Amino acid sequence: MKDIDDTKAPLFEHLVELRRRLLWSLVVLAVAFGVCFYFARQIFAVLVQPLLQAGQGKLIFTDVFEAFFVEVKVALFAALMLCFPVFATQIWKFVAPGLYVKEKRALLPFLLFTPVFFGAGAAFAYFAAMPWALHFLLGFEGQVGGVEQEALPGVGNYLSFATRFLFGFGVAFLLPILLMILERAGLVTREQLANSRRYAIVGAAVVSAVLTPPDVVSQLMLLVPLYALYELAILAIRVTHWRASRAAKSASAVGEKEEGPEAPPGGGRVGGSGPI
Repeated sequence: MKDIDDTKAPLFEHLVELRRRLLWSLVVLAVAFGVCFYFARQIFAVLVQPLLQAGQGKLIFTDVFEAFFVEVKVALFAALMLCFPVFATQIWKFVAPGLYVKEKRALLPFLLFTPVFFGAGAAFAYFAAMPWALHFLLGFEGQVGGVEQEALPGVGNYLSFATRFLFGFGVAFLLPILLMILERAGLVTREQLANSRRYAIVGAAVVSAVLTPPDVVSQLMLLVPLYALYELAILAIRVTHWRASRAAKSASAVGEKEEGPEAPPGGGRVGGSGPI
Protein backbone atom coordinates (compact mmCIF):
# COMPACT_ATOMS: atom_id res chain seq x y z
CA MET A 1 0.00 0.00 0.00
CA LYS A 2 2.91 2.33 0.62
CA ASP A 3 3.92 2.26 -3.06
CA ILE A 4 0.37 3.22 -4.09
CA ASP A 5 0.35 6.17 -1.71
CA ASP A 6 3.74 7.30 -2.98
CA THR A 7 2.46 7.30 -6.58
CA LYS A 8 -0.74 9.18 -5.73
CA ALA A 9 0.89 12.08 -3.92
CA PRO A 10 2.98 13.36 -6.88
CA LEU A 11 0.01 12.94 -9.23
CA PHE A 12 -2.18 15.04 -6.94
CA GLU A 13 0.52 17.70 -6.74
CA HIS A 14 0.76 17.80 -10.54
CA LEU A 15 -3.00 18.18 -10.84
CA VAL A 16 -2.97 21.04 -8.34
CA GLU A 17 -0.14 22.69 -10.28
CA LEU A 18 -2.02 22.23 -13.56
CA ARG A 19 -5.17 23.71 -12.03
CA ARG A 20 -3.20 26.71 -10.78
CA ARG A 21 -1.66 27.29 -14.23
CA LEU A 22 -5.06 27.02 -15.95
CA LEU A 23 -6.73 29.42 -13.50
CA TRP A 24 -3.92 31.95 -13.93
CA SER A 25 -4.24 31.72 -17.72
CA LEU A 26 -8.02 32.18 -17.55
CA VAL A 27 -7.65 35.23 -15.30
CA VAL A 28 -5.18 36.82 -17.70
CA LEU A 29 -7.49 35.98 -20.63
CA ALA A 30 -10.48 37.55 -18.85
CA VAL A 31 -8.55 40.76 -18.15
CA ALA A 32 -7.28 40.91 -21.73
CA PHE A 33 -10.79 40.27 -23.05
CA GLY A 34 -12.16 43.18 -21.00
CA VAL A 35 -9.49 45.53 -22.34
CA CYS A 36 -9.93 44.32 -25.93
CA PHE A 37 -13.71 44.59 -25.70
CA TYR A 38 -13.34 48.23 -24.69
CA PHE A 39 -11.24 48.79 -27.84
CA ALA A 40 -13.14 46.29 -30.02
CA ARG A 41 -14.32 48.92 -32.49
CA GLN A 42 -10.78 50.21 -32.99
CA ILE A 43 -9.45 46.66 -33.41
CA PHE A 44 -12.13 45.87 -35.97
CA ALA A 45 -11.24 49.11 -37.76
CA VAL A 46 -7.73 47.69 -38.26
CA LEU A 47 -9.13 44.38 -39.55
CA VAL A 48 -11.28 46.09 -42.19
CA GLN A 49 -8.38 48.01 -43.76
CA PRO A 50 -7.70 45.32 -46.40
CA LEU A 51 -11.37 45.49 -47.37
CA LEU A 52 -11.18 49.25 -47.63
CA GLN A 53 -8.04 49.02 -49.79
CA ALA A 54 -9.91 46.63 -52.08
CA GLY A 55 -12.45 49.37 -52.79
CA GLN A 56 -15.29 48.17 -50.56
CA GLY A 57 -16.37 50.90 -48.16
CA LYS A 58 -19.51 49.39 -46.67
CA LEU A 59 -20.32 46.55 -44.28
CA ILE A 60 -23.87 45.60 -43.38
CA PHE A 61 -25.57 43.57 -40.66
CA THR A 62 -29.04 42.08 -41.05
CA ASP A 63 -29.42 40.66 -37.55
CA VAL A 64 -30.13 42.98 -34.62
CA PHE A 65 -27.48 41.33 -32.42
CA GLU A 66 -24.92 40.70 -35.17
CA ALA A 67 -22.88 43.87 -34.69
CA PHE A 68 -22.68 43.32 -30.93
CA PHE A 69 -21.56 39.70 -31.23
CA VAL A 70 -19.00 40.74 -33.84
CA GLU A 71 -17.39 43.04 -31.28
CA VAL A 72 -17.43 40.20 -28.74
CA LYS A 73 -15.72 37.87 -31.22
CA VAL A 74 -13.20 40.55 -32.14
CA ALA A 75 -12.35 41.08 -28.47
CA LEU A 76 -12.00 37.34 -27.85
CA PHE A 77 -9.83 36.86 -30.93
CA ALA A 78 -7.55 39.76 -29.98
CA ALA A 79 -7.34 38.57 -26.37
CA LEU A 80 -6.30 35.08 -27.46
CA MET A 81 -3.61 36.54 -29.70
CA LEU A 82 -2.28 38.79 -26.94
CA CYS A 83 -2.34 36.06 -24.30
CA PHE A 84 -0.55 33.43 -26.36
CA PRO A 85 2.87 34.24 -24.80
CA VAL A 86 1.28 33.90 -21.36
CA PHE A 87 -0.23 30.53 -22.26
CA ALA A 88 3.08 29.33 -23.68
CA THR A 89 4.92 30.47 -20.54
CA GLN A 90 2.49 28.65 -18.25
CA ILE A 91 2.79 25.47 -20.30
CA TRP A 92 6.57 25.74 -20.18
CA LYS A 93 6.61 26.25 -16.40
CA PHE A 94 4.40 23.19 -15.98
CA VAL A 95 6.42 20.93 -18.30
CA ALA A 96 9.97 22.19 -17.69
CA PRO A 97 10.51 20.61 -14.21
CA GLY A 98 10.06 17.16 -15.76
CA LEU A 99 12.65 17.71 -18.49
CA TYR A 100 16.37 17.14 -18.50
CA VAL A 101 18.68 20.11 -19.02
CA LYS A 102 19.48 18.92 -22.54
CA GLU A 103 15.76 18.66 -23.35
CA LYS A 104 15.13 22.16 -22.00
CA ARG A 105 17.89 23.58 -24.17
CA ALA A 106 16.43 21.80 -27.19
CA LEU A 107 12.81 22.88 -26.69
CA LEU A 108 13.20 26.42 -25.36
CA PRO A 109 14.31 27.98 -28.70
CA PHE A 110 11.30 26.45 -30.44
CA LEU A 111 9.01 27.86 -27.77
CA LEU A 112 10.53 31.32 -28.17
CA PHE A 113 10.29 31.27 -31.97
CA THR A 114 6.66 30.05 -32.05
CA PRO A 115 5.05 33.51 -31.56
CA VAL A 116 7.55 35.00 -34.04
CA PHE A 117 6.58 32.57 -36.81
CA PHE A 118 2.88 32.83 -35.96
CA GLY A 119 3.07 36.62 -36.11
CA ALA A 120 4.95 36.45 -39.42
CA GLY A 121 2.20 34.27 -40.88
CA ALA A 122 -0.55 36.57 -39.64
CA ALA A 123 1.31 39.61 -41.00
CA PHE A 124 1.72 37.93 -44.39
CA ALA A 125 -2.00 37.20 -44.44
CA TYR A 126 -2.93 40.75 -43.46
CA PHE A 127 -0.60 42.65 -45.80
CA ALA A 128 -0.42 40.30 -48.80
CA ALA A 129 -2.94 37.45 -48.90
CA MET A 130 -6.11 39.24 -47.74
CA PRO A 131 -5.82 42.26 -50.08
CA TRP A 132 -5.07 40.01 -53.05
CA ALA A 133 -7.95 37.66 -52.25
CA LEU A 134 -10.37 40.54 -51.69
CA HIS A 135 -9.44 42.19 -54.98
CA PHE A 136 -10.13 38.91 -56.74
CA LEU A 137 -13.39 38.14 -54.94
CA LEU A 138 -14.81 41.64 -55.22
CA GLY A 139 -13.98 41.70 -58.92
CA PHE A 140 -17.21 39.83 -59.65
CA GLU A 141 -19.23 43.02 -59.17
CA GLY A 142 -20.84 44.56 -62.23
CA GLN A 143 -23.52 43.88 -64.80
CA VAL A 144 -24.70 40.28 -65.16
CA GLY A 145 -27.40 39.87 -67.80
CA GLY A 146 -28.55 43.44 -67.33
CA VAL A 147 -28.72 43.10 -63.55
CA GLU A 148 -26.37 45.02 -61.28
CA GLN A 149 -24.35 42.63 -59.10
CA GLU A 150 -23.07 44.42 -55.99
CA ALA A 151 -21.08 43.10 -53.05
CA LEU A 152 -22.58 43.89 -49.66
CA PRO A 153 -20.52 41.86 -47.18
CA GLY A 154 -21.88 41.43 -43.68
CA VAL A 155 -19.80 42.23 -40.61
CA GLY A 156 -20.06 38.66 -39.34
CA ASN A 157 -19.04 37.13 -42.66
CA TYR A 158 -16.10 39.46 -43.06
CA LEU A 159 -14.89 38.80 -39.50
CA SER A 160 -15.00 35.07 -40.17
CA PHE A 161 -13.09 35.64 -43.42
CA ALA A 162 -10.41 37.74 -41.70
CA THR A 163 -9.91 35.46 -38.68
CA ARG A 164 -9.66 32.37 -40.89
CA PHE A 165 -6.94 34.06 -42.91
CA LEU A 166 -4.98 35.33 -39.92
CA PHE A 167 -5.25 32.14 -37.89
CA GLY A 168 -4.73 29.84 -40.87
CA PHE A 169 -1.59 31.57 -42.09
CA GLY A 170 -0.27 31.92 -38.54
CA VAL A 171 -0.63 28.19 -37.86
CA ALA A 172 0.75 27.28 -41.30
CA PHE A 173 3.92 29.29 -40.67
CA LEU A 174 4.62 27.10 -37.62
CA LEU A 175 5.39 24.17 -39.94
CA PRO A 176 9.22 24.52 -39.76
CA ILE A 177 9.11 24.49 -35.96
CA LEU A 178 6.88 21.41 -35.92
CA LEU A 179 9.10 19.52 -38.37
CA MET A 180 12.27 20.42 -36.48
CA ILE A 181 10.73 19.23 -33.21
CA LEU A 182 9.70 15.94 -34.81
CA GLU A 183 13.19 15.53 -36.25
CA ARG A 184 14.82 16.38 -32.91
CA ALA A 185 12.58 13.81 -31.21
CA GLY A 186 13.66 11.15 -33.68
CA LEU A 187 10.21 10.63 -35.21
CA VAL A 188 11.33 11.69 -38.68
CA THR A 189 14.67 12.16 -40.39
CA ARG A 190 15.93 14.70 -42.88
CA GLU A 191 16.14 12.00 -45.53
CA GLN A 192 12.50 11.05 -44.97
CA LEU A 193 11.42 14.68 -45.28
CA ALA A 194 13.47 15.14 -48.44
CA ASN A 195 11.98 11.99 -50.01
CA SER A 196 8.40 13.00 -49.12
CA ARG A 197 8.18 16.20 -51.11
CA ARG A 198 5.32 14.94 -53.31
CA TYR A 199 3.29 14.10 -50.22
CA ALA A 200 4.16 17.49 -48.75
CA ILE A 201 2.63 19.21 -51.79
CA VAL A 202 -0.58 17.19 -51.42
CA GLY A 203 -0.69 17.89 -47.68
CA ALA A 204 -0.14 21.61 -48.27
CA ALA A 205 -3.02 21.63 -50.77
CA VAL A 206 -5.31 19.93 -48.26
CA VAL A 207 -4.35 22.32 -45.45
CA SER A 208 -4.84 25.31 -47.76
CA ALA A 209 -8.30 24.07 -48.74
CA VAL A 210 -9.31 23.67 -45.08
CA LEU A 211 -7.86 26.87 -43.61
CA THR A 212 -8.72 29.35 -46.37
CA PRO A 213 -11.96 30.39 -48.12
CA PRO A 214 -12.99 28.20 -51.08
CA ASP A 215 -11.34 30.12 -53.88
CA VAL A 216 -8.24 29.22 -55.87
CA VAL A 217 -6.40 32.49 -55.24
CA SER A 218 -6.63 32.20 -51.43
CA GLN A 219 -5.57 28.57 -51.51
CA LEU A 220 -2.55 29.31 -53.71
CA MET A 221 -1.59 32.18 -51.43
CA LEU A 222 -1.24 29.66 -48.61
CA LEU A 223 -0.06 26.61 -50.57
CA VAL A 224 3.04 28.27 -52.04
CA PRO A 225 4.41 29.68 -48.73
CA LEU A 226 3.51 26.44 -46.97
CA TYR A 227 5.62 24.34 -49.30
CA ALA A 228 8.39 26.94 -49.17
CA LEU A 229 8.38 26.60 -45.39
CA TYR A 230 8.64 22.83 -45.78
CA GLU A 231 11.81 23.28 -47.82
CA LEU A 232 13.05 25.83 -45.28
CA ALA A 233 12.60 23.26 -42.50
CA ILE A 234 14.69 20.71 -44.43
CA LEU A 235 17.41 23.33 -44.97
CA ALA A 236 17.33 24.36 -41.29
CA ILE A 237 17.66 20.72 -40.18
CA ARG A 238 20.62 20.26 -42.54
CA VAL A 239 22.33 23.40 -41.18
CA THR A 240 21.67 22.25 -37.60
CA HIS A 241 23.27 18.87 -38.27
CA TRP A 242 26.24 20.54 -39.97
CA ARG A 243 26.80 22.86 -37.02
CA ALA A 244 26.48 20.00 -34.53
CA SER A 245 28.99 17.92 -36.48
CA ARG A 246 31.39 20.83 -36.69
CA ALA A 247 31.08 21.49 -32.95
CA ALA A 248 31.71 17.81 -32.18
CA LYS A 249 34.85 17.79 -34.34
CA SER A 250 36.12 20.98 -32.66
CA ALA A 251 35.51 19.52 -29.21
CA SER A 252 37.31 16.32 -30.18
CA ALA A 253 40.29 18.27 -31.54
CA VAL A 254 40.51 20.37 -28.36
CA GLY A 255 40.38 17.24 -26.22
CA GLU A 256 43.21 15.61 -28.14
CA LYS A 257 45.29 18.78 -27.88
CA GLU A 258 44.81 19.01 -24.11
CA GLU A 259 45.87 15.38 -23.60
CA GLY A 260 49.13 15.94 -25.53
CA PRO A 261 51.65 13.25 -26.52
CA GLU A 262 52.17 10.37 -24.13
CA ALA A 263 55.30 10.60 -21.94
CA PRO A 264 57.97 8.04 -22.80
CA PRO A 265 58.93 5.43 -20.21
CA GLY A 266 61.94 5.97 -18.01
CA GLY A 267 60.88 9.12 -16.20
CA GLY A 268 60.78 11.29 -19.30
CA ARG A 269 64.48 11.05 -20.27
CA VAL A 270 64.84 10.48 -23.98
CA GLY A 271 68.09 9.61 -25.72
CA GLY A 272 70.16 9.74 -22.54
CA SER A 273 72.32 7.01 -21.06
CA GLY A 274 72.46 5.65 -17.56
CA PRO A 275 75.26 6.31 -15.13
CA ILE A 276 78.64 4.87 -16.08
